[in-house]
Amino acid sequence: MRTKTSLHYSSTNDEYIYEMPEGLTVKVKLNQNPFHLHPDDLFQMAARINKKRSFLFVSRILGKHIPVDPYKSLLGGAALALLWQQQHHVQATYLEATQDREGVELFSVEDVCEALRSDKTEASELYRRLQTYKLHTEEPALFIAFAETATALGHAMYDCFTGDTRFLHTTREELIGREPVLRFEEEHSHATDHRCYARDASFFAGEDTVVLVDDEVTTGNTALNIIRDLQSKYPRRQYVVASLLDWRSAADRERFAQLEQELNISIKTIALIEGEIDVQGGSIEKLPHTELDRLISEDMRIIHHDVSQFFTHLDAVSSDSAGVTSECPYLEWTGRFGMYENDNSKLDNQVQQASQYLKEQRLGTRSLCMGTGEFMYVPMRFAAEMGEGIRYQSSTRSPIHVLDEEQYAVRSGFPHTSPNDPGVANFFYNVPEGQYDEIFVFLERQVQEVNLEPLYRALKQSGVSIVHLVVASVESKNTQGSGGTSHV
Repeated sequence: MRTKTSLHYSSTNDEYIYEMPEGLTVKVKLNQNPFHLHPDDLFQMAARINKKRSFLFVSRILGKHIPVDPYKSLLGGAALALLWQQQHHVQATYLEATQDREGVELFSVEDVCEALRSDKTEASELYRRLQTYKLHTEEPALFIAFAETATALGHAMYDCFTGDTRFLHTTREELIGREPVLRFEEEHSHATDHRCYARDASFFAGEDTVVLVDDEVTTGNTALNIIRDLQSKYPRRQYVVASLLDWRSAADRERFAQLEQELNISIKTIALIEGEIDVQGGSIEKLPHTELDRLISEDMRIIHHDVSQFFTHLDAVSSDSAGVTSECPYLEWTGRFGMYENDNSKLDNQVQQASQYLKEQRLGTRSLCMGTGEFMYVPMRFAAEMGEGIRYQSSTRSPIHVLDEEQYAVRSGFPHTSPNDPGVANFFYNVPEGQYDEIFVFLERQVQEVNLEPLYRALKQSGVSIVHLVVASVESKNTQGSGGTSHV
């Protein structure tokens, strides 16, 4: 029996109704579903604490709010890569890339979708085949992923290709002394500003097709905003908007057509499923509080791991919401500052070395790997290489109503302030008591110990007794793979 995605759920053919508390109802009608995916394969539904948008499609693919097999998250990007190539006839060596020398097909979009919908498919094996037989594109392409939720999805899509390709993800962070090359807004988001910090402006120059990657497209405003900004500075002719879900209305699609005509450009779209949504009821102020009988870890063991020596770094001074600056360097190859196809092998080697060290540090058989904020893709790759019994997710800025009911998508939540910016609220969700032997928490950059205390308190509320705090960049390098233990 499928897991239903709300307190009350019904469907007729390609129409689905999600009835949540306080009269909030979301009706979904599927218009395009070429791979016969059920909505339950891709998302569940929750109520969002946001007056601009009252609902949230809680992805079962992204590894954000719901713990997932990390290979399934990586395959989400692969599905979009194959879909772009198939639907829009991208000039790439598709047959050579996806068939062996005897013409036997190695993988297809259908194979990837089957892996996304089924626990029986060996997702890790399929992902490794995709990495061995990458898609070589003869058509230059610039991939841009939207922070924070789609940073890993976009990177995973980009990493399926070889050839003249580039990748960058937007960021919410503000860097001192660096002017964003692009800046635009996501109006409905809890944090609206997007910035693009390429190392040099020439990164955006050229006639490359620009592939914009997001987890879902609801109105398409975010994509239209960046297209306008990019076209005004670095014009080109071809854009692609790639997402797992596309909910644009007829009016939204007309706005895409109008912008195409206005700017004399082409905007193609791809998604695993397309449809329309109808929302009834306003935003929910607050759901009734559910008391949970949780075992608080009175003596939580924290093991510190410095993996900075496995990585190369890029100096950049950042500023938090209170104006406090940090000179701790960023990782060089996350995509925040842009990367080219020949940089991919550098990141692969770094991830493999660090993952081998982390695999040896596991103390249990049921481990949760948790990225933080925009730092999603590298921790996801760690999780995929750290052995069996791993689940992956990330902390988020998104405030979501928590309700401990069987049909609801977000059944437990743990608020805390961001270790990187104490002025920003963060959350992690759906960590059931007793589910894991240990949690690995990944920070891109070293932070002050006082900034970690709210996170530690939230982790203690989850009942976990062992936390591995893994830092990928420190101001002064220590011994390779160094670690230490403390208790809180």
